[in-house]
Amino acid sequence: MEYHDAKEKFLSLWGTLSDSWGISKTMGQVHALLLISPQSMSTEEVMNRLSISRGNAHLNLKALMDWGLIYCEMKPGDRKDFYYAEKDTWEIFRKIVIQRKKKELDPVVKLFDEIASVKEDCEESKEFCKMVSELRLMSNQADSMLDKILKTDPNWLTKGMLAMLK
Repeated sequence: MEYHDAKEKFLSLWGTLSDSWGISKTMGQVHALLLISPQSMSTEEVMNRLSISRGNAHLNLKALMDWGLIYCEMKPGDRKDFYYAEKDTWEIFRKIVIQRKKKELDPVVKLFDEIASVKEDCEESKEFCKMVSELRLMSNQADSMLDKILKTDPNWLTKGMLAMLK
């Protein structure tokens, strides 16, 4: 496969995968473009490469910076901002998990904590409380597990996962 074709497939795939992380396809493609770029890129370069508007490029670059997946730098003698991606795959994974946890799991844990105090005064409320209690326990365990994974040394985690697969 030629480099150009492989690059196009990667940009497309990363954009599709990003949708499952809770970000737009375009945001994923911007991230992919910066991931594989050996040098930082200006907003104009991102716009031209992905054929997107300035507003769309700016919005996605800002969102990626908010996620901690890309950084901004100034180059001496140039007034433009230049963007480059975090290249450490463990850090990329960590930052995506942190954002997904904030967006998806944290609100669920908070909701279960709020509704766990319902009084059991009928059969329906007893069943409700039982289910909420089980879901709350599972959510808290998932939250705890993710916190531990995020704090784990990536080398230890990789070795542990490989050992489990043997």
